[in-house]
Amino acid sequence: MKKGISIWSFAEPDIKKCFELAKDAGFDGVELALDAGGAITMETTKEKVMAIKKMAQEVGIELYSVASGLYWTYNYTSGDEAKRNRAKEITRKQLEVASWLGCDTILVVPGAVNVAFEQGGEVVEYDVAYERALSALRELAPYAEQLKVSIGVENVWNKFLLSPVEMAEFIDKVGSDYVGSYFDVGNVLYIGYPEHWIKVLGNRIKKVHFKDYRREAGSLCGFVDLLSGDVDYPAVMTAFGKIGYDGWATAEMIPPYANYPETIIYNTSNAMDKILGRK
Repeated sequence: MKKGISIWSFAEPDIKKCFELAKDAGFDGVELALDAGGAITMETTKEKVMAIKKMAQEVGIELYSVASGLYWTYNYTSGDEAKRNRAKEITRKQLEVASWLGCDTILVVPGAVNVAFEQGGEVVEYDVAYERALSALRELAPYAEQLKVSIGVENVWNKFLLSPVEMAEFIDKVGSDYVGSYFDVGNVLYIGYPEHWIKVLGNRIKKVHFKDYRREAGSLCGFVDLLSGDVDYPAVMTAFGKIGYDGWATAEMIPPYANYPETIIYNTSNAMDKILGRK
């Protein structure tokens, strides 16, 4: 596998310095993100995106995927039609940005019945959420096919698509080779076992996130540094081997060290080398 890291793992606001830090720490690539602020937004031009691509090339860092945190505000399943439409606009923009960068995948959150870490948020009936998400992805799939960029549906804490069998069936119902799974290893721990999900999802997996989690925490506080939680990474890697997945593994970390934020980049790189058998 190639070793990548999410742009969200950096406290450094200068994107070129992020690339340089990732390179120095031993990462092969960086997963970028389209967000409300930062280097790439809904208003970012192709010219600006190409400048970012050139920076990465100069540093020697690959760009391979584009995520977005905007889906927690705008999603395909919302009861507000304007928010549903905005979510589809976000996906189209992600696909464009990815095609300009030369990335082959974007990450989307398919919506939510309710967000597990929110109090008093919108609750959408499960069957309604399912049909809305399915309809949106069927609508977006032709554009993904046109641009040759895959849409990766991430498993998140959304009380939706709660088993690997259901996720696989949902992807199959979309009916496009350009819609698959963006599988997050750590996100599964609160409802199951990542090695089981990998076996069922198989070649539907487009990209992978690495995180770690301690089940006993039962909240967002349970996310910890790689190899500090309950993910059975030897079993995970065996499962990936059995399905033949050898694509990108992206560490998605949140910098916790206020005084030494770059430390997590190096610690994560070392942990990923152990997991991937690099040394």
